[in-house]
Amino acid sequence: MALKSTIFKATLQIADMDRAHYATQSLTLARHPSETDERLMMRLLAWSLQTPADEDDGALLFGRGISDTDEPDLWHHSLDGRLRHWVEVGQPDDRRLAKASGRADRVTVYVYAAAAPIWWAAIKGKVARLSNLEVWQVPAPQSQALAALAARSMQLQVTIQDAQLWVGNGEHSVEIHPQRLFP
Repeated sequence: MALKSTIFKATLQIADMDRAHYATQSLTLARHPSETDERLMMRLLAWSLQTPADEDDGALLFGRGISDTDEPDLWHHSLDGRLRHWVEVGQPDDRRLAKASGRADRVTVYVYAAAAPIWWAAIKGKVARLSNLEVWQVPAPQSQALAALAARSMQLQVTIQDAQLWVGNGEHSVEIHPQRLFP
């Protein structure tokens, strides 16, 4: 019998001073049985960083990610159906990124974990030609601290200023400093 996904509910209060975007959003996330809390929270972090300031041209939605190799972790389709943004969390291979780059206007990757530098050293030459690709690394201690905030029902405050983030749940907070790897 196959294991079922675990459902997480999150209410995010976002104060993105870099984009003058302030909102409260309720989200439902499904954590695949093979997914860790760290990866789940990185998807939530990616959503916080990439959600459009308004939904006049569509919303950023969670894809099937791990469950479906044809879908990213997050994606944004315009109202006319064009794939505007493809967001991956983790360490996708160069073929997946090339495919995403051909399908979407923008592709963003958030890599985390201690093995991120090894992954990037192996892949950077293969993706150098992808002009619509952005790659960010969240240091492993910060992504692990973020994972500690995971709960089936979460109330989180996300503050973004000068490309730095603070994520808190009222009792604990995590400071996150994403580092641009590419371009």
